Amino acid sequence: MTQEQLVQLDGVIQSYRSGERVFTAIEDVDLVVQTGEFVALLGPSGCGKSTLLRIITGLQRPTGGAVHYRGKPLRGVNPHATIVFQTFALFPWLSVLDNVEIALKARGVPSSLRAPRAMDLLDRVGLDGFESAYPRELSGGMRQKVGFARAMAVEPELLCMDEPFSALDVLSAESLRSDLIELWTSGNIPTKAILMVTHSIEEAVIMAGRIVLMDKGPGRVVADLPVDLPYPRDRKSPAFNHIVDRVYGILAGQTQAEHLELGTAPGEPGYTRALPHIAINDLDGLLEHLADIPGAHADIYRLASDLHLDSDHLLRLIEGAELLGFATIVQGDITLTPLGETFVEAGILGRKEIFAARIRRLPIFKWLFALLRASDQRKLEWNVVRTALELDFPPDEAERQLDTVVDWGRYAEALAYDDSAAILVLEPGAEPVSTRAT
Repeated sequence: MTQEQLVQLDGVIQSYRSGERVFTAIEDVDLVVQTGEFVALLGPSGCGKSTLLRIITGLQRPTGGAVHYRGKPLRGVNPHATIVFQTFALFPWLSVLDNVEIALKARGVPSSLRAPRAMDLLDRVGLDGFESAYPRELSGGMRQKVGFARAMAVEPELLCMDEPFSALDVLSAESLRSDLIELWTSGNIPTKAILMVTHSIEEAVIMAGRIVLMDKGPGRVVADLPVDLPYPRDRKSPAFNHIVDRVYGILAGQTQAEHLELGTAPGEPGYTRALPHIAINDLDGLLEHLADIPGAHADIYRLASDLHLDSDHLLRLIEGAELLGFATIVQGDITLTPLGETFVEAGILGRKEIFAARIRRLPIFKWLFALLRASDQRKLEWNVVRTALELDFPPDEAERQLDTVVDWGRYAEALAYDDSAAILVLEPGAEPVSTRAT
């Protein structure tokens, strides 16, 4: 079958202003999607995957670059594309049949044709017999099937999906993935191409014929990999594991020199490194697991199944271990450093001391400790610190960064936080890194 080009992005940029600061969410993204392709946009949270999907469907206009559909500049909402979101977005007061019909009504399909077409789609997704039911009567997987049927009712050339399985339990998600792949490979849906956003590496390899890998800071494409595996795909096959391993290796990156890894402090020239949003207990669990492996060395892709973690969570934990100097990353493998081994072997208080010494090396903590030492009574209001962080991070991310800083600082007994007064307090032992051995 001859492939035709549907989507073409050339140098797409998406930025927005927050006060006096301009933040770039996506930078210089080039992407082509052709007929017959199932493409997965894969990357960590915050890399701009969903933003790209909104741009492609015409729900959002990019700041720069060009967006073409079938060779013509895209103006407004893309009439040839539809989108399935991670939430079910069904009207609870409408029956299953009515929820599908409403999409046809919005497209001007005559009433005499709406019910037969909606029934046909419900039958294709396995919901024949549930047409008179209401969303509250259905399981999560069945509700999402209604969402798929409604999206396909308008016979889109391009079906876009934004984390469509993330709100489902494991078994429902697995079943729905299989159903969608069957519909796609059998040609029982009118769609000519599928573009799916996901942060799950295994999900992308299970479903897609091509994986576009993105990274953040700002969002950009870092790799474009074909997945030349027959359906249904065998998770245990060497070929499957090879692709998963390769993707993990690209997204995890390589440990660099410390000055590059740590970045710069807020307000300074250069890249301000965001802290990964992780819980210390989860980080402890990862390091303890690695310490139990001979050589304290593991393939990253094996850790996800061993620890029952999704890939996004695992990559954030690995980023934290690397940032703190507890592990190094090389070609998709993770190895505990001598410091990481010492941390695991230490008791509760010993771990706290090591952790406290390590966070004092991080620019964002150096910056905050300096602000607190210069303040009256070594105290600052939460909103004051958050506003200062908003010079380097978008507002939502500034809030998350401060949450993480407080959590890590409390664990290290370097920061105290009075929630009722929303006040951060520098603990007496949190002196500058230069006065302590690390």
